[in-house]
Amino acid sequence: MILKRVFDLLFSILGVFFLAPLLLLVAVWIKLDSRGPVFFRQERVGRHGRIFRIFKFRTMCLDAETKGRQITVGEDPRITRSGRFLRHYKLDELPQLINVVLGEMSLVGPRPEVPRYVAIYPVAARELILSVPPGITDYASIEYRDENAILGRATDPDRAYIEEVMPVKIGYYQRYVAERSLWVDFILILRTLKAIIK
Repeated sequence: MILKRVFDLLFSILGVFFLAPLLLLVAVWIKLDSRGPVFFRQERVGRHGRIFRIFKFRTMCLDAETKGRQITVGEDPRITRSGRFLRHYKLDELPQLINVVLGEMSLVGPRPEVPRYVAIYPVAARELILSVPPGITDYASIEYRDENAILGRATDPDRAYIEEVMPVKIGYYQRYVAERSLWVDFILILRTLKAIIK
């Protein structure tokens, strides 16, 4: 656990340092593109069920959560012009390096979910998944790309998320916990970068 924390801290600080010019450009673009803050903050469930506020670049209009669901469905009209680009290339996730530096997240681990969905995880799966820090990337982020398509064609996106999407994600999260190691983390980071470049 100590080695993983050192790994996370080292690479997240290096990431923030080297990506600083890109982060600044993205922040300026967001401010010029639409009204509102640069960052989107939302409560997520962390290790051992602790609640923390995730950092993401804002990709939706101001007060988006009061105008719709907590999940993004297909061509969601709340998404801004800059937001579509940032989401496509996963650049909106970069500020989560701050959460890693703060010790709230890891570079690799099960994606942190909002409390309402974690509450309906099967008990055994929830205990296992929450036994490790949540991460910026994991198996689900790389291998599961059908979420928006499923939700976009669903008549009830919330139900589709709970019944179709969430069980697949939970399976990937459990796989990560079972296989986790620094070597697995390193490989998943490389695979994530490869997927973004493609």
